[in-house]
Amino acid sequence: MLTPLAFDEGLKAVLSVRQQHTVVLNLSRMEPALAQRTADFVIGGVVALDGHHARLGENVFLFAPSLVAIKKLQNTTLPEQLGNEL
Repeated sequence: MLTPLAFDEGLKAVLSVRQQHTVVLNLSRMEPALAQRTADFVIGGVVALDGHHARLGENVFLFAPSLVAIKKLQNTTLPEQLGNEL
Protein backbone atom coordinates (compact mmCIF):
# COMPACT_ATOMS: atom_id res chain seq x y z
CA MET A 1 0.00 0.00 0.00
CA LEU A 2 1.25 3.45 -0.92
CA THR A 3 0.13 6.55 0.97
CA PRO A 4 1.69 9.49 -0.87
CA LEU A 5 1.92 12.94 0.66
CA ALA A 6 3.10 14.67 -2.53
CA PHE A 7 2.03 14.46 -6.18
CA ASP A 8 5.37 13.11 -7.42
CA GLU A 9 5.05 10.10 -5.11
CA GLY A 10 2.20 8.89 -7.34
CA LEU A 11 4.83 7.90 -9.88
CA LYS A 12 5.82 5.03 -7.57
CA ALA A 13 2.41 3.46 -8.17
CA VAL A 14 2.77 3.66 -11.96
CA LEU A 15 6.29 2.24 -11.85
CA SER A 16 5.16 -0.61 -9.59
CA VAL A 17 2.39 -1.55 -12.03
CA ARG A 18 4.93 -1.40 -14.86
CA GLN A 19 6.97 -3.96 -12.88
CA GLN A 20 3.87 -6.20 -12.74
CA HIS A 21 2.95 -5.40 -9.12
CA THR A 22 -0.55 -4.72 -7.83
CA VAL A 23 -0.83 -1.49 -5.82
CA VAL A 24 -3.31 -0.12 -3.33
CA LEU A 25 -3.06 3.69 -3.33
CA ASN A 26 -4.44 5.58 -0.33
CA LEU A 27 -4.77 9.29 -1.07
CA SER A 28 -6.56 10.23 2.16
CA ARG A 29 -3.62 12.24 3.53
CA MET A 30 -3.61 14.62 0.55
CA GLU A 31 -5.68 17.73 0.08
CA PRO A 32 -8.69 16.93 -2.16
CA ALA A 33 -7.45 18.85 -5.23
CA LEU A 34 -4.00 17.27 -5.02
CA ALA A 35 -5.50 13.82 -4.43
CA GLN A 36 -7.66 14.26 -7.56
CA ARG A 37 -4.65 15.32 -9.62
CA THR A 38 -2.59 12.39 -8.33
CA ALA A 39 -5.40 9.90 -8.98
CA ASP A 40 -5.82 11.21 -12.53
CA PHE A 41 -2.07 10.93 -13.17
CA VAL A 42 -1.80 7.38 -11.82
CA ILE A 43 -4.94 6.23 -13.66
CA GLY A 44 -3.58 7.67 -16.90
CA GLY A 45 -0.21 5.99 -16.42
CA VAL A 46 -1.73 2.63 -15.56
CA VAL A 47 -4.16 2.77 -18.49
CA ALA A 48 -1.24 3.61 -20.80
CA LEU A 49 0.38 0.38 -19.56
CA ASP A 50 -2.86 -1.52 -20.35
CA GLY A 51 -3.39 -1.99 -16.61
CA HIS A 52 -6.60 -1.93 -14.62
CA HIS A 53 -7.95 0.21 -11.82
CA ALA A 54 -10.84 0.21 -9.37
CA ARG A 55 -11.97 2.38 -6.51
CA LEU A 56 -11.96 0.52 -3.19
CA GLY A 57 -13.23 3.34 -1.02
CA GLU A 58 -13.10 7.06 -0.51
CA ASN A 59 -9.62 8.08 -1.71
CA VAL A 60 -8.43 4.45 -1.93
CA PHE A 61 -7.72 2.85 -5.30
CA LEU A 62 -6.50 -0.48 -6.62
CA PHE A 63 -4.14 -0.57 -9.61
CA ALA A 64 -3.08 -3.78 -11.33
CA PRO A 65 -1.02 -4.78 -14.36
CA SER A 66 -2.69 -6.16 -17.48
CA LEU A 67 -2.12 -9.77 -16.39
CA VAL A 68 -4.22 -9.29 -13.23
CA ALA A 69 -8.01 -9.23 -13.53
CA ILE A 70 -10.07 -7.07 -11.19
CA LYS A 71 -13.53 -8.51 -10.73
CA LYS A 72 -16.47 -7.00 -8.95
CA LEU A 73 -17.67 -9.15 -6.09
CA GLN A 74 -21.36 -9.87 -5.76
CA ASN A 75 -23.26 -7.26 -3.70
CA THR A 76 -20.42 -4.72 -3.71
CA THR A 77 -20.27 -1.21 -5.09
CA LEU A 78 -16.89 -1.13 -6.87
CA PRO A 79 -17.33 1.23 -9.82
CA GLU A 80 -16.00 -0.16 -13.07
CA GLN A 81 -14.58 3.18 -14.20
CA LEU A 82 -13.48 6.13 -12.10
CA GLY A 83 -13.68 9.00 -14.55
CA ASN A 84 -13.15 12.19 -12.53
CA GLU A 85 -14.70 10.86 -9.34
CA LEU A 86 -12.69 11.12 -6.17
